[in-house]
Amino acid sequence: MRTVPLPVRLSKYLGLLLLIVGGTLPLVWIALTSLKTGGELQQFPIAYLPAQPQFGNYARVFSEQPFARFFLNSVIVSGISTLLCVVVASLAAYALARLKLRGRGLYTTLVVVFSMFPVISLVVPLFRIMRGVGLLNSYPALILPYTALSLPVAILVLIAFFGGIPRDLEAAAMIDGCSRLEALWRVVVPLSAPGIVTAALLVFVNSWNEYLLALSFNTSREMRTIPVGVTFFQGEFAFPWPLISAAIVIAVVPLVLLIVIFQKRFVSGLTAGGVKG
Repeated sequence: MRTVPLPVRLSKYLGLLLLIVGGTLPLVWIALTSLKTGGELQQFPIAYLPAQPQFGNYARVFSEQPFARFFLNSVIVSGISTLLCVVVASLAAYALARLKLRGRGLYTTLVVVFSMFPVISLVVPLFRIMRGVGLLNSYPALILPYTALSLPVAILVLIAFFGGIPRDLEAAAMIDGCSRLEALWRVVVPLSAPGIVTAALLVFVNSWNEYLLALSFNTSREMRTIPVGVTFFQGEFAFPWPLISAAIVIAVVPLVLLIVIFQKRFVSGLTAGGVKG
């Protein structure tokens, strides 16, 4: 058995340690800030731990701001966008992975190209479209762009999984009386559960965290999502950092729960998708 040299092992451990610290330290700092008073944030030397944790900051987030409305807006927009995107991406990925389409390679290349478009370059044309059809300050104003912008990534993830499933399973289902569409939903989709979960989580996280389109399309206070709503916590002359930090912690909790619940399928989806196809 070949032994790994000590310097190589140390470098791996050091890299892992830096990754863990770099990923968790900002979250820990925000969580501690959410439990402090405004005075503690201005102390010098810095007070790293709150003298008396101010859990009331979390209640103030909901009492002083319509944060519950912001949270509901984010849930509705992200949830519907994820559902629509996964359904459409499943159909498109199945067609590109399983059907004998003329120019299939060109279609796949176009999907990759579209996934590289920066969102900022699409804000103006999308805004004009939404204004023209009267969808500004509504849920569809965000759901439709989020679905379209997340489709390329979802399609690419699902192509890898659909292409790795034996065609004999579909053929057996179709012999038993299933149509091709029924074979997709009853055979291919269940076997591609890790890929479906991976695509859904990627779409949900992107929709949940998106800021630029939400700021541009939904300008009314009642239609703001969490990223936009939190930026308006600040006053003209003051920044309530404890409240902002508490709102950020609340916004991160759903994402953490989703990752924890679907961790195994998500990790297997990322790893298996890289070798299938």
